[in-house]
Amino acid sequence: MPAPTNPRELAHPTRAEIRLECVLHALADPQRLRIVREVAGDEAEEVPCSRVGLPVAKSTVTHHFRVLRESGVLQQVYRGTAKMNRLRREDLDALFPGLLDGVLRAVDAEAVRGVL
Repeated sequence: MPAPTNPRELAHPTRAEIRLECVLHALADPQRLRIVREVAGDEAEEVPCSRVGLPVAKSTVTHHFRVLRESGVLQQVYRGTAKMNRLRREDLDALFPGLLDGVLRAVDAEAVRGVL
């Protein structure tokens, strides 16, 4: 992962650096699945971290977003003071066709069952 040159620039893996085991690890946590579901629900726009309400400490929320970014699931950029998020759908679909759609369907099914 290239090191950012600007302190407000966040490090992201290139498409070639995204590994399946890292993506699966990132998606294995229920809180991170909630984040992905929220961001995927509004793929036309960037979603601020503050929109995703998790029942954990702020430092834990920050950790979950970092894991998703460093695994290649999310793209994060600063817009003013807000950290904005979007799914890296194009990269994930190119590398692992159908994975993201399958995970999102499963997350929606779990939410209907009251698991998430």
